[in-house]
Amino acid sequence: MPASKERQIDRRAVARISRLELRARQAVEGYYSGIHKSPYHGFNVEFAEFREYSPGDDPRYIDWRVLARTDRFFIKQFEADTNLSCYILLDASGSMEFTTVRESRLSYGAGLAASLALLMLRQGDQAGLVVFDNAVRTFIPPRGNARHFAAIVEVLERVKAGADTNIAAVLHEIAERIRRRSMVIVISDFFDNVEALLKGLQHFRHRRHEVIALHLLDDAELAFPYDRVTLFEGIERGEEIVVDPRVMADSYRARMGQFLDRLRRGCTEKSIDYERMLLSDPFDRALTAYLGRRR
Repeated sequence: MPASKERQIDRRAVARISRLELRARQAVEGYYSGIHKSPYHGFNVEFAEFREYSPGDDPRYIDWRVLARTDRFFIKQFEADTNLSCYILLDASGSMEFTTVRESRLSYGAGLAASLALLMLRQGDQAGLVVFDNAVRTFIPPRGNARHFAAIVEVLERVKAGADTNIAAVLHEIAERIRRRSMVIVISDFFDNVEALLKGLQHFRHRRHEVIALHLLDDAELAFPYDRVTLFEGIERGEEIVVDPRVMADSYRARMGQFLDRLRRGCTEKSIDYERMLLSDPFDRALTAYLGRRR
């Protein structure tokens, strides 16, 4: 059965994104261009060569026997051929269906996920996909070939919003399943208890993964632009409530601001790269701007 029009990923936009280079600010297991020199010099890798010591080099790797023979400082260099392994985590809970613009949050997130996967594969790295709501729905381990990208896109084109949110618990589960040190990119609205959510994200950091949190928000969730009595319906549980927005607008904006500030500060404190993206900004443009700031 063909995917709905909204679910179809704009492959031209994905192709534009794929020309970018996604570079980890924290060295995870490699540098740009497919086969990378490992940044973990000296940890279970093979000795490569000596080179003369330069200011800023780690003195732990000075070879004192060479110093005794030559009266010059040389350090040991180690080298390992490694590929960056990236897990892209897409929230597909009910709240991801929300939108006041052309494209739902879930469709937007699927476009981001496809672009990131293709970008990693074009670099010669490995990309995997995890789709979740209150449990893991799809778990595709990282691989590095074109067929693998096709499998990822097929899942993304058919993804539908599912159950309610339990992001924190699912993040803990996924963190336990990822053994190899990797980059982990989480795409979500992050509507959960913020302290529990931060602990879930921190679990990846405890396991020495690099973590990127891409926070998708509709403009209306920030501005709350309603000015007349309105019926609001909960997307995940279906509750309905009639409210006068003029009575609650200031309180809503204050609480939303507190939530966003705590999430951003918590991510910064835990060395998690946090980026807010609005659905009104096309995903390829938003991702291009974000990657440019990471250079």
